[in-house]
Amino acid sequence: MSRRLRSMELDFAESAPLRLVFAAEVSAPPELVYRALADDVAGWPRWFTAVTKARPTEGGAGREVRLKGGAVLRETVVAAEPGERYAYRVDESNAPGLRALLEEWRLTPAGTGTRVRWTFAADGSALFRFALRLARSGMGRAFRDAVRNLDGQLSGPAA
Repeated sequence: MSRRLRSMELDFAESAPLRLVFAAEVSAPPELVYRALADDVAGWPRWFTAVTKARPTEGGAGREVRLKGGAVLRETVVAAEPGERYAYRVDESNAPGLRALLEEWRLTPAGTGTRVRWTFAADGSALFRFALRLARSGMGRAFRDAVRNLDGQLSGPAA
């Protein structure tokens, strides 16, 4: 059953009760990484294995994402700054205990490549926050794997 979550603005990425921040580098330039994040939403399952399906909604102003384990997220894009930042908040979800969630992807040049920083800013029940803290290392591994997969996809022959 999907529930409406608390609406928040971009500053929630810095003020959330629970913030998980991960970073990695890819060899592709920021503009190419941004296009994979923001313009090819349907392509996320090819590189982020936790995502089973993703599609843009509302002409690209929103997204619907399905995750392994059955979570469904309906999101609104709150920042779309080509080559620099892509962020979205979750408006509805079936994830138990979740009250608010915003994810921000920051891109900064790193030599000829890009430093990718992912902030997972959340609020939820005490049990949700506890479980998320326990999941931190697994989420970090999933992020690093996703970025490595994305790097391979962006530097492959079809890139």
